[in-house]
Amino acid sequence: MSQSGTHNAVEREVDIRGIPANAGERLTLQAYEKLPVNDSLILLNDRKPDELYESLQREFAGSFSWEVLSVDDGKYCVRLTKRAATALPRIVANTTELATTASDAKGSVWQLEPGARDLDSNIIALPPHDGIAQHVGPDLDVLILVLHGSGKLETELDTISLQPGSLLWLPRKSQRRFIAGPDGLQYFTVHQRKPTLGITTGSPR
Repeated sequence: MSQSGTHNAVEREVDIRGIPANAGERLTLQAYEKLPVNDSLILLNDRKPDELYESLQREFAGSFSWEVLSVDDGKYCVRLTKRAATALPRIVANTTELATTASDAKGSVWQLEPGARDLDSNIIALPPHDGIAQHVGPDLDVLILVLHGSGKLETELDTISLQPGSLLWLPRKSQRRFIAGPDGLQYFTVHQRKPTLGITTGSPR
């Protein structure tokens, strides 16, 4: 888990010992966001920081270095250095692999995870001949790309055939009903995320 990098003389200590893991994670992420590039945090923790490291990877993969300085009787000291001003562009999924491994899955089989983001995105899988009942969509536009299988979308007035490669725009509050074909239906969605206060942690939406 250790990643070493050249550290700067400017280091701030963040002591997250004796507080719940979620609170310690929020405190660390907030302190990290405020760091100038090449400055560091010295983290003091009384639990193995695997979950904290995974959260940082989810939010800032490639843009920080992580160096375990010492482990003493269950006490951990870690240097966290900010290497880039923002989270870095990165590949977050391989849709070809998802279409293969999730062919019998149902529901959301992938979600965009970083908390500090402006967009929400999912991959939805419907088994053969399954569907999503008629409903009115949310108060935001949604863009959908069909990845695998086939099906149809019933709107307020007509029916749209869905095939791999179909790029579909769902206007806000429009009526829709999805019906999967004989090979199921898998599609990618993207839409604006509702505003949040900074980085959030925990289960993705």
